[in-house]
Amino acid sequence: MFRGNAPARIDDKGRLKIPNAFRSLMEGKYGRELFVTSTSGEFVRLYPMPVWLDIEQKLGAMPSTHPAKLRFLDRVNYFGQAGELDIQGRVLIPVRLRESATMAGDVDVLGQYNWLDVWNHERFLTKLQREPYSDEDARALSEYGI
Repeated sequence: MFRGNAPARIDDKGRLKIPNAFRSLMEGKYGRELFVTSTSGEFVRLYPMPVWLDIEQKLGAMPSTHPAKLRFLDRVNYFGQAGELDIQGRVLIPVRLRESATMAGDVDVLGQYNWLDVWNHERFLTKLQREPYSDEDARALSEYGI
């Protein structure tokens, strides 16, 4: 399970070096292949390929004309590409996604259970302010014992 966060940088060639805190789990449990995508273009989502394949299997069980499935696939395919960690633990962020998510310089890598989200640092701080944790959120989580 990916937990916590780690600062990182996007280099001049658009590569993210996966922070060591996440890299060892990524390679040890899931391997080096990734699906690099986003559902909104605001951030980068790094799915280990086995996790992404599970999602594809679930999508395959849905009707091919289901509107939510089509919207999801439109977005993840528009922004997405298969990727692989190189020997130094770097992955290339696709140009379209890099530009949309303003992936340059300092970024925040966040553990999200079995995938990683990567945010432009300033954009993420703005998101936290725009979407505060509410009493309603706490009530919804309490229904699951959290």
